[in-house]
Amino acid sequence: MVGLFKANTNMNKFRSIFKHRFGPVALVVFLVAGMSLITRLFLFFYSYKSLELNPPKVIGIFFIGLFYDLVVSSFFAVPVSLYCWLMKDSWYQKKWSRIPVFILFTIITLILLVNAGAEIAFWDEFNVRYNFIAVDYLIYTTEVIGNIRESYNMPLILSAILLIVISLLLFIRKKLFASQQVSMRFTKRSVYFLGCMAVAAAAYFLVNNRIKNISNNNYVNELAGNGIYEFGAAFWNNAIDYQKFYTVNDNKKNFTILRQMLQQPNAVFTNDSLSIERKITSDSPQHNYNVVLISVESLSGEYLKYFGNTLNITPYLDSLIPHSLFFTNFYASGTRTVRGLEALSLAIPPTPGQSIVRRPNNEDMFTMGSILKDKNYDVKYIYGGNSFFDNMGYFFSHSGYQVIDRRDIPDSMVQHETAWGVADEDAFAIALKECDKSFKNNKPFFSHIMTVSNHRPYTYPKGRIDMNPDDQNSEGAVKYTDYAINKFLKDAQQKPWFSNTIFVIVSDHCSHSAGKTDLPVNRYHIPCIIYSPGLVKPALQAKFTSQIDLAPTLLGMMNMTYTSKFMGYDINKTTTENNRLFISTYQDMGYIKNDTLVILSPQKKVSFFKIDFKTGVSIKINSTQKLTDETIAWYQSASFLFTSGRYKKNKLQ
Repeated sequence: MVGLFKANTNMNKFRSIFKHRFGPVALVVFLVAGMSLITRLFLFFYSYKSLELNPPKVIGIFFIGLFYDLVVSSFFAVPVSLYCWLMKDSWYQKKWSRIPVFILFTIITLILLVNAGAEIAFWDEFNVRYNFIAVDYLIYTTEVIGNIRESYNMPLILSAILLIVISLLLFIRKKLFASQQVSMRFTKRSVYFLGCMAVAAAAYFLVNNRIKNISNNNYVNELAGNGIYEFGAAFWNNAIDYQKFYTVNDNKKNFTILRQMLQQPNAVFTNDSLSIERKITSDSPQHNYNVVLISVESLSGEYLKYFGNTLNITPYLDSLIPHSLFFTNFYASGTRTVRGLEALSLAIPPTPGQSIVRRPNNEDMFTMGSILKDKNYDVKYIYGGNSFFDNMGYFFSHSGYQVIDRRDIPDSMVQHETAWGVADEDAFAIALKECDKSFKNNKPFFSHIMTVSNHRPYTYPKGRIDMNPDDQNSEGAVKYTDYAINKFLKDAQQKPWFSNTIFVIVSDHCSHSAGKTDLPVNRYHIPCIIYSPGLVKPALQAKFTSQIDLAPTLLGMMNMTYTSKFMGYDINKTTTENNRLFISTYQDMGYIKNDTLVILSPQKKVSFFKIDFKTGVSIKINSTQKLTDETIAWYQSASFLFTSGRYKKNKLQ
C-alpha cells in the first residue's frame, strides 16, 4: 500500500508539471524527446546488423542521444515559452487563447512527424543523419519534391501523418490546456522565460555535434545524434575556413612537398615558390582526338561483375574491359555529384565544406575544358536535367564550357523523364547531335555528359532491359544506364568521327557513402574505363588513381603541351611511390598512401588508420610526421590556391 501511495504521489507530481503556467514548455520537451526516441529506436533496429555493440555503446547511443534530444527541445520551446510569457492572465485564461497555442503545437507536431519520416528516408539512402546533402536539397525544391512524389506513395504517407497529428493533439489537449488554470505575475513569468532562453542559448553556443562521436563505428555515432540538430550543424558549417579549423603548415613547406610529388619528366615548374604552375611539354606530335567523358551517376565499383557482382547488371561495361584501358584502383574524391564534377574538371583535391562548383568566385577556373577550348575544341557540358541544380550551369558556362541541358532538348526527343531529368538514352541522343554539329564544323570536340537515371526514383523507359522500372530499385537503374551507354557507343560507331574519339566512362561517386567508419574507403571505389579502338591500347592500370588524375592523364594520352595548374598528374608518367588517393566528406579530408589513411578533421585533428580496401574497416594507428605533412600539403594548398584566386585560368601564380 505504501508503495502504491508513493507511486500515486509521483504520478501526481508528474501531472503537476503541466498544471503550471509554463506547462506547455514541459510538454514540448516530452513531445520532442519522445518522437526523437521513437525515431532512434527505429533506426537502431533497422541498422542493427551494421552496429558494433556492447553495453557502453548502447548506453551511449541512448543517453547521449537523449542529451541531443533535450538540446533540440530547448529550441522548440522558445516560441512556446514566448507565448506563455507575453500572454497576461486575463487573456491567457480565456477559451479563445487555446487557439493560438493549439495551432503552435499542431505546427510543432507536424514538423516532428514529417522530420521522422524524412529522417528514415534519408537514412535509407545515405545511412546517416541529416548532413550537408539535406541542406542542399532545401535549395532545389523542384527536383527534390518531384523525386519524393515519384519515389513514395505520398497520399498514403500524408494521410498517415495527418491522422497521427490529430491523434497526438487529442491525447495531449487536456495537459496542454491545464496551464490556463494557473495565474502568474509578469515578473515571475519573466524569470521562467529568461531561464528557457538561457538554456536555449547555452545549447546553441556550448554544444557541438562531435559529442556523439563515441565509437569507431560510424553507425553508433550517427544514432547517438539527433537529425534536427545535425541539420542545423550542417547548415551553419557548409563553408569551412581551412586555416581556422584544420592543422596547417607553412605554405612554402607545403609547396615544396607538392612540387616534389608532382615532378614528372616532361614538367618544368616556374620559379614562384608558392606555385605548382608548370609547363607540360610533349616529346611527340599532338593528337587532336575528340573526347567524350561520361560521368555516370552513382556507379559504384561493386556493381561490376569484374569486382565481384553476381547480378549481371553491367553486362556491357564488363564486356568493354578487355578492349579498354581499365583502372582497377580508381577512387572518387567525395560523396556527391558536385564533388565528382569538381575533381574531373578541375583536377583539384576536395576542400572542406561545399564543392567549388557551388562556391562564390568560381568563375574562370582552370579546367580541362578551358585547356581544350584554347586548343580550338568545341567544349560542352551536357546534362539531361536543369543545370541550375547544384550550380552546375553557372560553373561550367563560366569556366570554358557551353552548357546543354534539359531546356535545349526538344520534347519530341524525350522518351522518359523524372524530376532529375530525361532518361540517359535521351541525353545521349542530344549528345550525338552535338558531336555531329562539331564534326560538321571541322572542330574537334570535348563533350562531358552527366547521366541521371541511376538516381531515386530509379525509373526508366520500359522494354529496354529484363527488369521492371516500376520496381524502382537501383539495380534496374544501373542496368538501364549500362544499356543506354551500349546504345550510345553503338550509335557512335556509325559516325565518321568515331575512329578519332576517346570515350571515357567514369562514376561521379558511389551509390552509398556511409559505412562503419567515418571514411570507409570501399565506398569510394569506382570504375573508370577509357575506350577507343585503334587509339587506346587495352590494358589494366593497377596504380592508385584519384579522380583528380583523370584530366592530366587524358591530356597526356593526347600528347598535349600546355601550362598546367592541375593538382592531379598523368598517372602514366608518375611513379608508384607517389600514388595517393583523396576521399572526403564535407568536413573530413582523407589522404591514402599504401594502406594508411590520414584524416584531417575540424578542431585541428589528425587521425591515422590502417585500412582494408575490401571491407572499408580501419584500425587506428600511430601517426608519422612525413605522412602528416604530405596530407596537409595537399589539402591546405588546394584551399589556398582556390581562395587566393590562383586556380583561375588567367591569374598568374
